[in-house]
Amino acid sequence: MRPKEVVQSFVEAFNNADIDALVDLYSDNAVNHQVAEVPVEGRDALRRMFIDGFAQADMTCIVENIFEDGEWAIMEWRDPLGLRGCGFFHIIDGKITFQRGYWDKLSFLKQHGLPIPQD
Repeated sequence: MRPKEVVQSFVEAFNNADIDALVDLYSDNAVNHQVAEVPVEGRDALRRMFIDGFAQADMTCIVENIFEDGEWAIMEWRDPLGLRGCGFFHIIDGKITFQRGYWDKLSFLKQHGLPIPQD
């Protein structure tokens, strides 16, 4: 699959909270770094991240744009509550090897009524 197609598959699996399908899109030693969080490495850790994330909040990704450049796909997204972000996906041989996401964690926590950590 081309990078753009992989990201489209990612969105479909994400919106269905299909953890197995999500994890299957990643290479064995993939890294997912949501900049508001500590990087997550490897499929087992990615599985745990998705399990925890979907247990914590009802999340939906609405694609605004997907761009492709070589081995990279870039997605601009929003959710039904108004949160916006973007993700960068490095894809080799149809698998996500690296992902970085930018979004506002404080807004996410407030929108979902989740506790806000105190420093």
